[in-house]
Amino acid sequence: MSMVGFPLLLIPLAIYNIIVFLMPGVSLSEPVVKLTLMSGAEWPLTLSDMLLALGIILLLFEVIKGARPGAKYLTDHLLSLIIFGGAVAEFLLWPRFANSTYFLLALLTLADFLSGITLRARRGAQMAAAVPPGAQLAASATTEAKPEPTFANPVPAAPAPAAETVPVPVEHPEVAAASPSPEVPSPRLQPGNGVPRPPDAPPH
Repeated sequence: MSMVGFPLLLIPLAIYNIIVFLMPGVSLSEPVVKLTLMSGAEWPLTLSDMLLALGIILLLFEVIKGARPGAKYLTDHLLSLIIFGGAVAEFLLWPRFANSTYFLLALLTLADFLSGITLRARRGAQMAAAVPPGAQLAASATTEAKPEPTFANPVPAAPAPAAETVPVPVEHPEVAAASPSPEVPSPRLQPGNGVPRPPDAPPH
């Protein structure tokens, strides 16, 4: 979609300029056709009447375009103002433009410019009234106070590595029973110390 709309009222002004500069022998006030009405009267239709009727219809389309949401950018208003300024300049400076037909066409361009500005200002006021002043602050506060979302199946954390344990040797009961008991120190010889006893030795 184009960002800048074409100013429709430029069409009747361009046609008028073409007739004035390129067709100097064509008269705007002479009837082109004569229409017979139901009353029996004849209505002479001139080029001036056709241009004014075309300008009014195009002005209606311009107002409809400006009433749409998001329509009529600032550049469109600027173009409408430039067209109005050019039409007024031609009406004041050129003798062939000094007539009621061109004056009314210039007046239509002024109506287009003012209607676009009015609709834009009204649309901005409606948008400002639709949103209360504290709505944005409340929405931002609600967003900040909203808790973080939790997941139904959280990913389990990796288990910490277990500390290495040193195995304690366990002594088997049979091995413990087979181990020799400690000897008791004594000045006499212990029985069974491996020294043979003479046969004729008196007993102790």
